[in-house]
Amino acid sequence: MKFGAFTPQGWRLDLQGFENGFAEYQAMRDGALRLEKLGYDSAWLYDHFHTVPEARLEPTFEVWTATAALAEATSAIRLGQMCGCNIYRPPALLAKMTSVIDCVSNGRLEFGLGAGWYEHETVAYGYDFERPALRIGKLDEAVQIIKGMWTQNHFQFQGKHYTVGHGEVKDYGGNKVELQGAINHPKPIQSPHPPMWIAGGGEQLTLKTVARYADYSNFGGSLEQVQHKNRVLDEHCDKQGRDPADITRTMNINVMLGTDQQIEKLLRESGRSDQHIAAMKGMLFPTDPQALVDKIAEYRDKARIEYVIVYFPDFLIGDSAERFAEEVASKLR
Repeated sequence: MKFGAFTPQGWRLDLQGFENGFAEYQAMRDGALRLEKLGYDSAWLYDHFHTVPEARLEPTFEVWTATAALAEATSAIRLGQMCGCNIYRPPALLAKMTSVIDCVSNGRLEFGLGAGWYEHETVAYGYDFERPALRIGKLDEAVQIIKGMWTQNHFQFQGKHYTVGHGEVKDYGGNKVELQGAINHPKPIQSPHPPMWIAGGGEQLTLKTVARYADYSNFGGSLEQVQHKNRVLDEHCDKQGRDPADITRTMNINVMLGTDQQIEKLLRESGRSDQHIAAMKGMLFPTDPQALVDKIAEYRDKARIEYVIVYFPDFLIGDSAERFAEEVASKLR
């Protein structure tokens, strides 16, 4: 198995208490360096603008500028997004941005994308929050565009939602010309392109897109729910003529290791509200290392989960990241 972890970014109120600006960035950067030193396979960021569960006047670092900074700060750990929101950036621009980041990182980008779900920040930032079928339709086209821009020299696309590389325009000299495609150089270093993670478990639309294009799926839930989603994804793969084994199954989990009293104390010290603390406790996987090993092994053996990405609520004030690496991940690799 492989293991990644989130570095504090602010979205889940995990950068409170720092002086605004550079000190908050340093905490995020140092978190990624800490994960690299501990031997995690990857460091991850969320793609959000406002904190949760409440939108507070607290930092939330934008995912792609932050990933670019971490690409320069780190040297070995892979860098991912769980997951990029297709609503927020045109896909051709995102192809350019991610190509640059793959070059800056010397081929360490894990590319995550989803249809988007959080209406609060979407509307606040001036984007349309459209119905799910439309968002997922755009996601499907966006993935095609991004892969095309990554791999083709002159890319053209004409879809229902996006048009790229087509049209009559004026060139640099003011002459009318017909576009022969969009050019995206430098290309990503990874061949044929960075790994494509598509997150979400919608059975009729999202998992169909996963079956068509993804290298990695990402959905969570109980063991039974993950097993069911896997079966649905397998069926979509069969219809697409694709081997289901080509898609690595992954999930995200929340982990704090320690006694109930230790966990309660650390969560209160993190500045979270009572409501947030209660919700966080409800999302935690087993808090005993051996019980956690057994639980993850069950997902591996019965639900084909091969890659786990961990969020540690106590990352900046506790030692769960260290303990997980030493007492859990080492037994499951």
